[in-house]
Amino acid sequence: MSSRSKRESRGSTRGRRESESRSSSARVKRERDREREPEAPSSRGSPVHVKREVEPASAREAPTPVVPTVRVKREREADEDSEPEREVRAKNGRVDSEDRRSRHCPYLDTINRSVLDFDFEKLCSISLSHINAYACLVCGKYFQGRGLKSHAYIHSVQFSHHVFLNLHTLKFYCLPDNYEIIDSSLEDITALSNVPPLRNYFLEEDNYKNIKRPPGDIMFLLVQRFGELMRKLWNPRNFKAHVSPHEMLQAVVLCSKKTFQITKQGDGVDFLSWFLNALHSALGGTKKKKKTIVTDVFQGSMRIFTKKLPHPDLPAEEKEQLLHNDEYQETMVESTFMYLTLDLPTAPLYKDEKEQLIIPQVPLFNILAKFNGITEKEYKTYKENFLKRFQLTKLPPYLIFCIKRFTKNNFFVEKNPTIVNFPITNVDLREYLSEEVQAVHKNTTYDLIANIVHDGKPSEGSYRIHVLHHGTGKWYELQDLQVTDILPQMITLSEAYIQIWKRRDNDETNQQGA
Repeated sequence: MSSRSKRESRGSTRGRRESESRSSSARVKRERDREREPEAPSSRGSPVHVKREVEPASAREAPTPVVPTVRVKREREADEDSEPEREVRAKNGRVDSEDRRSRHCPYLDTINRSVLDFDFEKLCSISLSHINAYACLVCGKYFQGRGLKSHAYIHSVQFSHHVFLNLHTLKFYCLPDNYEIIDSSLEDITALSNVPPLRNYFLEEDNYKNIKRPPGDIMFLLVQRFGELMRKLWNPRNFKAHVSPHEMLQAVVLCSKKTFQITKQGDGVDFLSWFLNALHSALGGTKKKKKTIVTDVFQGSMRIFTKKLPHPDLPAEEKEQLLHNDEYQETMVESTFMYLTLDLPTAPLYKDEKEQLIIPQVPLFNILAKFNGITEKEYKTYKENFLKRFQLTKLPPYLIFCIKRFTKNNFFVEKNPTIVNFPITNVDLREYLSEEVQAVHKNTTYDLIANIVHDGKPSEGSYRIHVLHHGTGKWYELQDLQVTDILPQMITLSEAYIQIWKRRDNDETNQQGA
């Protein structure tokens, strides 16, 4: 053998040794990485399986190429007792499949879905911190962190509760072993925490998430919480029979500057007025020009005719002279409304001959006559008196009636118990529109879809709600968590306080529900 062939043979032998050395070194390093992260044995005795990708045969046979390694740090816990950072080697820009771990958890049968409620504020029940909050899926409580000294870790060891959900990333973990759980049976829990948009404006978050608000503005929180509540209510995968509005109520307390509070019952009409206007403003709407979904659905318009009256103590001749002045001539302004206030006649003060209080009744169309453009009503202020009449010029798709049952004075609040007799369907409001706009409004017939009732005394009463089910056409009564069937005839006997009516479309000849 020539010296040249000997050198080539020695060179190829050296190359094979270096290649084998590098391959062996890579295998040793992978084994070392495994030893750094020992698997915790399951307390049930069953092994914990690690889900890994299998390398193709061609990749196993080929020598390991020498490429620069990129260090990728795993997300670490926000609390100071979080687990140590792990370093994952990525080759050719892809993370090694060995480090993308997903394990099957033997404790999934301990999850108690009946106690889970993600509507509360996402903070630790011990430290009251929002950072790194986890929900225990066994007892439903919230804890911080998952490191060795974290509240969630201690809770898992002390009570043997092992399955936790990160309320921010929506990832599931098993503690105290501290590995991520990937299981398709947990998808319904994720859906409740982060419900996808479904069908209307607030169910579709893209409709409002890009609205620009001034820095420090808290009112947009009301829009966000209301949208979240709507998505939870209409979640088709909801595994609970009810939804808690706790976060929504917290936003109401904050945005209303404690005008409305969770622990104190407020007035339904006051809240409705504030809520609709607050939503409209938070969505970027203005009083005159810019519209929002709120005004598109509920806003109508009317003409208000106002005539100033002379002081009642003046002599008749002087009153007659004042009525010819421009100041006392009737004026007209166009105004918008979100709801119509219906005034009740004065309730009787005396008992009947059988020593029982008379409960008066009034037809709905009698109190709607306020808006026919003819009926005048006197309004008194501290200094002046006015005569006003109203005429509707635009009817919204959904019309809200607020029946004025409460009269406030300096000493107490008095409630009017008058029963309003109203039909459930086929309420035509065409006669309350001015003649020139009647031709524009092709549809003026409304059907009732919701009725809010106030029972009891003004300060100690309670609310009930009657709602129409869209699919079946049946009526249901809701009070707190109780839902019962109710006949339509019984709805008309209640002390209605707020009503929502739906305008019929062209193709609707019968009541379709809401």
